[in-house]
Amino acid sequence: MPVFVNFGISGLERISRELRAALYRRGRETLLAQQNARILLRNSFKDDVTALLLSCGVILDDPALSPGLAVRVQTIEAIANRMKERLLSEEDAAAAVSGP
Repeated sequence: MPVFVNFGISGLERISRELRAALYRRGRETLLAQQNARILLRNSFKDDVTALLLSCGVILDDPALSPGLAVRVQTIEAIANRMKERLLSEEDAAAAVSGP
């Protein structure tokens, strides 16, 4: 991040303030970028988990489904539900940190 300083008209204290402000802005921008990336990734996973749960539900409703296959699909459904719970708990934790 470039910081432009005119040493001819700026004193040492002003230059220090400008550098601290630039470093603070840089840190804040990095933090916001990380938060946005987490939100996008979480939303993408939520969509995939929802699709997985819907697919499992449709498969389990099939009367021609063999019992062995039903157990496997129920296992997949249980894993998807755990993923959903984790995503929701992380979302709640992120909301608590960022505040109202």
